[in-house]
Amino acid sequence: MFLTISTRGTAATPATDLGFLLHKNPGNAQTFSTSHGTAHVFYPEAEVGRCTAALLLEVDPIALIRRGKGKGRGGAPDAALGQYVNDRPYAASSLLAVALSTVFSTALRGVCKARPERAAASLPLRIEVPAVAAKGGPDLVRALFAPLGWDVTAEPVALDPQFPGWGDSRYVRLVLESERLTLAEALRHLYVLLPVLDDAKHYWVSPDEVDKLLRAGEGWLPGHPEHRLITNRYLSRRWSLTRQAIERLELVRLAETDDSEVEDIDNAVEAETEAEPRPTPLAVQRREAILAGLRETGAARVLDLGCGEGHLVRELLRDARFTEITAVDVSARALAIAARRLKLDRMGERQASRVRLLQGSLTYTDKRLTGYDAAVLSEVIEHLDLPRLPALEYAVFGAARPRRVLVTTPNVEYNVRWETLPAGHVRHGDHRFEWTRAEFAVWAAAVAERYGYTVEFRPVGPDDPEVGPPTQMAVFHRDTTEQDKKEAKAA
Repeated sequence: MFLTISTRGTAATPATDLGFLLHKNPGNAQTFSTSHGTAHVFYPEAEVGRCTAALLLEVDPIALIRRGKGKGRGGAPDAALGQYVNDRPYAASSLLAVALSTVFSTALRGVCKARPERAAASLPLRIEVPAVAAKGGPDLVRALFAPLGWDVTAEPVALDPQFPGWGDSRYVRLVLESERLTLAEALRHLYVLLPVLDDAKHYWVSPDEVDKLLRAGEGWLPGHPEHRLITNRYLSRRWSLTRQAIERLELVRLAETDDSEVEDIDNAVEAETEAEPRPTPLAVQRREAILAGLRETGAARVLDLGCGEGHLVRELLRDARFTEITAVDVSARALAIAARRLKLDRMGERQASRVRLLQGSLTYTDKRLTGYDAAVLSEVIEHLDLPRLPALEYAVFGAARPRRVLVTTPNVEYNVRWETLPAGHVRHGDHRFEWTRAEFAVWAAAVAERYGYTVEFRPVGPDDPEVGPPTQMAVFHRDTTEQDKKEAKAA
């Protein structure tokens, strides 16, 4: 896949400012990894009077197949042959759109600290794409780009020039020219409309695609005469998402017409009468406490050890600061349920790259679990027989050694507050033990001392003045200074 962006300039406003606007030096050829191949950025020409930036995307067909795309809902057309021969490596589509957003992400937002006045000004632009998949032909290409201020050249590509009787293919050679648009506007047009023309996406369209569409379409999509077609195709004809996007676009259009804010338009429904608030379930309070503890540490790479059916993983995925989430459980069935609950097979490309599910026992060391910022053991240790607990301690604190470890476990003293729990019974049939606050504190302090951590304790849930909270949490902080001393002494 190949795309070029050209502009003209003068001595006062040199065309080479394009390098500043794209945040890519014209003097260097640069390479970027994408989930489906490699993107190259280079400048075939870089003079004061004219500058051209080229984006070449080399698609790895094996990676495309392994990620399970190019088939099924939201996938590429001709799915039956998709794994053998397809146009994905050659014709501009959603693959190129994603590469644009990855490589030129800052330019897409219109940000340029070095040349802010140029970023905000319209430029003489010429964009060429040799092969664009266009379901609808040249007429649709013109109908999509012309209302946005482009002079459009869309030349059909013949199926075979030697056999003109075969007719034209579904591809066009696209040339866009304009002197009325900023570079950011041009990139946003391409980002939205290339997948729309192809009428397919190489990844599952998830609900966050609505926000992506409205963000990229800000300022031009609500008033576009083909905004319904654009929305429908961009969201892969997912009816519920399309309806949601159309409603939001209509609110934006009405707000612009009335010169008011969207919030002032979207006020037809009166606020609901306040009702008695329902108590927050303890499981939810526990996850909230864990998330708060992780955010305090600034952790980005997180282990969820004993993840079960993925409830915590789902909450972690909702917070963009957690860039890598690895969830581990010994139960293959639990992991299968977690995958279904998280909708991994339908998850968007960027979201899916953040999460990994692994089967493994927490009582054995595992090299895959080293190097993380934080680890969570939520309601896990009480499921182990006490003689096996030291093995878990070593695997987590001695081998994996994350910078922070958060451990939650039931407080057995609080059990007397559960009216439905018979005296002397544990909360779950699989619990091997439940500790008092003093017993938990002794265990945590010994682990911290043994493996070079410090530990603090926090209540989770209502903190009863007599029996304490229903859940107790220990937050371990690795003492890097003490560990350095031990390693130096051992050496």
